Amino acid sequence: MNNQEVMVVYKWTAKEGNSEQLKAIYKEVESQMKSNEPGALKVQCYFDETSSTLVVMDLFSDAGAVGFHLGTTAAGHFNDLLKIAVPGEFLFCGEVPEEMKQAAVGMGLNATFAPAVFGFER
Repeated sequence: MNNQEVMVVYKWTAKEGNSEQLKAIYKEVESQMKSNEPGALKVQCYFDETSSTLVVMDLFSDAGAVGFHLGTTAAGHFNDLLKIAVPGEFLFCGEVPEEMKQAAVGMGLNATFAPAVFGFER
């Protein structure tokens, strides 16, 4: 992860009978991000069938790209997601401005914000 990149890792647990709908919404989210968000560098989704939990890893070029995502694609799907799934913790990894932290908390997200301290990349 480069200095300005922000990685967001989070999960949604589908309410009973809504696993396929949750996956379908995220396929649409992934498609919209790929088409309309140049600052979205990578999206990877994983699904645990035993707990009906979708785990998502988004990598953004910087905090501005995260803000753009939250104000566009995420905002367009958030209410539909809340109807069919329960959000888990959202981990924001990288430098996130205070106003973005407040916006995430204001959305009701259980969010943790952790700037980079060390690591390596090959």
